[in-house]
Amino acid sequence: VQLQASGGGLVQTGGSLRLSCVASGNISGLRIMGWYRQALGKQRELVATITTPGLVTYADSVKGRFTISKDKSNKSAYLQMNTLKPEDTATYVCNMATLLGNHWGQGTLVTVSS
Repeated sequence: VQLQASGGGLVQTGGSLRLSCVASGNISGLRIMGWYRQALGKQRELVATITTPGLVTYADSVKGRFTISKDKSNKSAYLQMNTLKPEDTATYVCNMATLLGNHWGQGTLVTVSS
């Protein structure tokens, strides 16, 4: 399974970005797609996840500002990020967890200027 993330960039405080993650390869069965982020000098943290049936979870720090979604094929996940803050600056990484394993994509850098 390969995950391709895109959509990062530089944005001002209060701005918005939309991240995309597209999965390819041998994909089947129930899975959870998610976004994690890692700021410089900090540990990786969970941002949001979405299951095949559509159940979602969010980190408290992004609730009300970020929205995770997926397409009907369950092979793409999106993260709409609104009202961005400087503390959202990080490398955002896409993840897919399946019964057969845990897969990570490359990161996409999000920088929020103050």
